[in-house]
Amino acid sequence: MGRYDYGGWAPYIPVAQRQRQAKQKVAALNKKGHNCQPITIEGRVIVKSFWGKAWCDNLESYSDFANRLPRGRTYARNGSVIDLRIEAGKVKALVSGSDVYSVEIGVQPLAATRWGAIVKECSGKVASVIELLQGRLSDAVMETVTRRGDGLFPLPRQISLCCSCPDAASMCKHVAAVLYGVGARLDDEPELLFLLRHVEPQDLIRQAGNVPAMAHSDTQGTLDRTDLSALFGIDLDDASGASTAHPPAAVAPSRKRLRQPKAVDPLPSAVPGKNTKTPTPRRERSKTVTTADLIARGVARHMIQNWIASGVLLRTEQRGVYRTTAQTERRIVAYATRGAGI
Repeated sequence: MGRYDYGGWAPYIPVAQRQRQAKQKVAALNKKGHNCQPITIEGRVIVKSFWGKAWCDNLESYSDFANRLPRGRTYARNGSVIDLRIEAGKVKALVSGSDVYSVEIGVQPLAATRWGAIVKECSGKVASVIELLQGRLSDAVMETVTRRGDGLFPLPRQISLCCSCPDAASMCKHVAAVLYGVGARLDDEPELLFLLRHVEPQDLIRQAGNVPAMAHSDTQGTLDRTDLSALFGIDLDDASGASTAHPPAAVAPSRKRLRQPKAVDPLPSAVPGKNTKTPTPRRERSKTVTTADLIARGVARHMIQNWIASGVLLRTEQRGVYRTTAQTERRIVAYATRGAGI
């Protein structure tokens, strides 16, 4: 009998054998200069990051795909997607089965009006593309960008599917495996989603410097007040409107803090009772923190540079070591927790 004499289908190939064949085909293609970019899944979880999960959740939410996608999960997990490339409006892939099949998925560009609405809704709330790609922004922003039907993800009618296998179904298991493979690729390169939909993530931060717009964000109000404190060298309490209405009252505390060290420094031990409180803030101001310490606590490198520029961190003569200020600790805590939607 021929290879497809079993009712028009190729005979079943065990997973272990399919994995060996996939590796052999990748090696053969690489020797020919194809330079495969396979999808490699560790364990049974296909996607782990925010963007990978969001992509798969979106696909599975549509009945057009939900009943057919599971056919490709096994193929995606066992390494059958031996090459996957995401381009503007297109996904190209090679999937190893009983043969090597070519898969091409077309995705329509995101409508300019929809992208404009997303940018407008997120205006002033996206301060960094890095945080956007890491999914570390507020829940409101991420919900806007990934909203079903109105966000970045395509609708079923905006996706065209094509596979070279003999299966007449529009979504065969090879196409389904590639769709899951896209989610796995977004785990490591989420910026490819913006390329796929013909939009620029930088558009979302073009008004990031608009402080009044950012001040209205429920999740970032505290951060904005500390930003202003760092820039102007004063402490702003929660009633920030009162300080703007009466400028002299806001300046008085600053003069008081400047006079205090002069009264204490000349005679550090003359009045023990009064001097017991002053050494503590002096030691806090001279405390140092390293770049490695900040990164270990979840602070991105670009944010460290922002804090240096705004005075939240102070440079020292030693590279990678900074003096902290009264605002440093609360800024670290606020930055580390806002990604969790706290």
